[in-house]
Amino acid sequence: MRWWCEIMSDRPKSLNDIAWESLFRKYDILGHIERAGQFQISAKQIKEVREPRLMAKFDHTINLPQIFADNKLCILPITRGDYIISHFDAYHKFEPDNSQITKVSLPTYIQSLDSNNISSEAIALNCAVATGIIADFLGDEEIVSTVSGRMGSGIFDFNIRNLRSKNLSRVTVNNSQIEIDAAYEGIRSLGLFEAKRDLSDDFLVRQLYYPYRVWRSRMTKSVRPVFLVYSNGIYRIYEYTFIEPDNYGSISLVQQKNYSVEDTTITSDDIQRVLHSVVRESDPQIPFPQANSFERVINICELLDVQDLSRNDVTERYAFDARQTNYYTDAARYLGLIEKEKENDMPLYRLTDKGRTILKMGYKQRQLAFCAAILSHGVFADTLQSYFKTGVMPQKNDIVQIMRKSHLYNIDKDSTYERRSSTIKGWVNWIVGLIND
Repeated sequence: MRWWCEIMSDRPKSLNDIAWESLFRKYDILGHIERAGQFQISAKQIKEVREPRLMAKFDHTINLPQIFADNKLCILPITRGDYIISHFDAYHKFEPDNSQITKVSLPTYIQSLDSNNISSEAIALNCAVATGIIADFLGDEEIVSTVSGRMGSGIFDFNIRNLRSKNLSRVTVNNSQIEIDAAYEGIRSLGLFEAKRDLSDDFLVRQLYYPYRVWRSRMTKSVRPVFLVYSNGIYRIYEYTFIEPDNYGSISLVQQKNYSVEDTTITSDDIQRVLHSVVRESDPQIPFPQANSFERVINICELLDVQDLSRNDVTERYAFDARQTNYYTDAARYLGLIEKEKENDMPLYRLTDKGRTILKMGYKQRQLAFCAAILSHGVFADTLQSYFKTGVMPQKNDIVQIMRKSHLYNIDKDSTYERRSSTIKGWVNWIVGLIND
C-alpha cells in the first residue's frame, strides 16, 4: 500500500505546482522514492517544463510545491546540474527573536547610504557594516569583507534526517553551486552571512550549511554561519553552529540580536494621540483582512517598494503560498497601501502613493503612520479603545460584537466573523507591542 498522499490540497495552484505535478507523473517520482528512498533529477529534465532556477530553490517550507508538501519531500542540489528528492528534514524554524533592540547610527560622513531606503539585501549589509552592527555582533577584531557571490562547493558528504524513516541518509555533494551574500573575516573567525528582506517562519538550512562545509575545510579559524533578516527598520541577526559538522540537522542557535539605526521608542501617549486624531473611513469594498501578522503586511509593502510584482512573483519569490499572497495583498489593499491592476490578465501589485510616502518615513513616524492606516477603520479603533479602557485585550466574542456593529463589507457568517476577528486581534496586538517606553 502506498503511504504517500497523491490528492492535492484545495489551495490555488502555482506555476511550480503544475510543473512539478507533470514531472512527478512523467518520471513516477513517488514510485522511485518508495522503492529506493530517493530520486535524482537533472536540471535538463526539470527544464522540460520550466526553468530550474524557478523550480528547485525553495527558501521556506511555505514555498514548497504542493506535491512536495503533501508527501513531506524536499529537493537539494548535489552537483551543478543534478538534484536529489527525498524525505529530507531540510528546514529550520527561526527561534523567537530578542525583544531588545540595540540602537546604532550611521557615521555623519556617510552620504551614500540612507537608512530609510534599504532596497536590497546588499544595501542592508553595507548599512550593517557602516553602522558597526556586523562588528558588534561578531565581537571580533580587524573585520574586513572577503568572499561573496557564487562559487563551487567542492566535494563533501553529510548526514541528513529522513522524515519518513527517522534514520539518517548519506548525501554526497560534488561541485554544486553555492552562493554567499557576504563574508566578514576577523582575527579569530569568518562570518558567513545569508541576508533576506522577507519575513518567514523558517529557512532552508542548506543556505548556511553548504557554505559552512566549504569554508570550514579551508580555514583554521572558526567559521560562523549567520542569518540576517532586515525588515521595517530592524536588523534581526541569528548566529548558528553545527554541533556535528557532517550532520545537516545538528544546527543550533548561538546568539540572536536585534539592531536599529533609528530610535525605536514609542510611548502609549504616541499611540493614543493617533487613536484620537485619526479620521475614520468607511469600509472599502475589498475583502476584510485575513492576515494575522501585520509585520508581514509591512513586509509585502517593502517588497513592492523595489518593484511591481505579479501574484505569481510574490508567491514564488517570498515566504507566501498562493492563498497567503491573496490574503496579504488584499490586506494591504484594504489599508490603501497597495493597488491591484491587471497585466496580461494576471494581477499586478504596486505601491500606492500613500504606501510609498509611509515607507520613506523614519522608524517612529512610519510605525505611527501604519497605526493611523489601521485605526482609520472603526473596528480596529474600537478594539484598541477597549484595550486602553480595560487594560486587557478583548476576547474573541467581544471583538465579534464590535465587528457586527461596524457593518463590514461582505461578512455575513458567524464563522467568517470569528476567523476575521483573529486579524483584528493580531493587528491591535502589533500596535500595543510598539509601546516600549
